[in-house]
Amino acid sequence: MPRPRKYRKVCCLPQSNLYGPINGIVDDRKMIQMTVEEYETIRLIDLEGLTQEECAVRMQVARTTVQKISTDARGKIAESLVNGHILRIEGGDYQLYGDNERIYGCGGCRRDRCKRRCVADIPGEEIK
Repeated sequence: MPRPRKYRKVCCLPQSNLYGPINGIVDDRKMIQMTVEEYETIRLIDLEGLTQEECAVRMQVARTTVQKISTDARGKIAESLVNGHILRIEGGDYQLYGDNERIYGCGGCRRDRCKRRCVADIPGEEIK
């Protein structure tokens, strides 16, 4: 019996899940599939500037796992840019952060903006 896969922790889902050439024709044969955890490593390492070790702590996996996920994600982005393919982000083995794991969140994602907006709408509640 194989070992069960460990879920990777992710802050939030991307706002849009399709990226590619503006004049591109959607063709499933030329579409590149990127998982949500690959997207998360790109966000954490390349956008937020975290190290692989810091990314691994946030995603609650080993650093070597983050390295493999990041390498795969960058290859898919390169293939999309160079060959003009559409990149679709969906699927994978991930779980969104729970309420007790919010310290790892980015603070600028849709989940946080929604939460702040909802709290601001409640009389007597302050935005934190």
